[in-house]
Amino acid sequence: MKQTFLILSFFCTLVISAQQNQPSSAAQDKAQKKAEKRERINLLIKQEEEGALIFQKQSAFGFKFNTDGWGLFFEKGKYKTITKTNLWWLEIGERKDKKEEKVPTLSTSQGFVVFSSYIFGKQNNFYYAKLGFGQQKLIGGKGNKNGVAVSAIYGGGFSAGLLKPYYIQVENPYGSGNIQDIKYNNNDSIFLDPTLIQGHSSLGKGFNEIQFVPGVYARSSLRFDYGRYNELISALEVGLNAEYYTKTMPIMVMGDPKKFFLNAYVSIVFGKRK
Repeated sequence: MKQTFLILSFFCTLVISAQQNQPSSAAQDKAQKKAEKRERINLLIKQEEEGALIFQKQSAFGFKFNTDGWGLFFEKGKYKTITKTNLWWLEIGERKDKKEEKVPTLSTSQGFVVFSSYIFGKQNNFYYAKLGFGQQKLIGGKGNKNGVAVSAIYGGGFSAGLLKPYYIQVENPYGSGNIQDIKYNNNDSIFLDPTLIQGHSSLGKGFNEIQFVPGVYARSSLRFDYGRYNELISALEVGLNAEYYTKTMPIMVMGDPKKFFLNAYVSIVFGKRK
């Protein structure tokens, strides 16, 4: 009897241990999805090696961190061959001067303490809107199963430079201490007197005075695509950008206004392929 009990106990222990070691349904589903993804990628690689276009078009958007500002862009692409994709894009952003520096201010209004800031000597906000056309060419990563590809992107187009006067709030030295919004005029001593400046004006101030300056630009970059064999695009891009405008674009009063701008940038790119 005792031997029978020991045998049954041993058998039950083996059954319980086997059940514990058996993967859960969630783990099994996860493993199956990984296997299906691996098989799908292998199929795409095989199709590409045979010369087939595995995707037809793409759309993407991204954030640009420039050495002289920032930008946002939207991009559309159509695959022409395995290694070449025609692109067009739309970008908006702002250029800044390296001399820009925010100055904090402290004032009182109707018994309340008001914290603000301004950029001393800033004459204009320099915004831009660009339309461009170019090409993306695959230069590395062909047949790479981890899906990482390196592409060269080059192109150019038209740029609309937009100069918006930069307004600040100053205390009127000739009145009863009223606060007024002013922009820079030539030889404007009040605009450059830090003892009178209370802070920057509202963001919308000066939009009805924007000056349009046409220009052209060119760009070249390298894009590292970490989702090459996925429908979703996940990439990092580094490059150079050159712009030329028909008029000088003054940003700072004490700066050197220029027509030509050269900058480097890093972009984070997200998108989808079809």
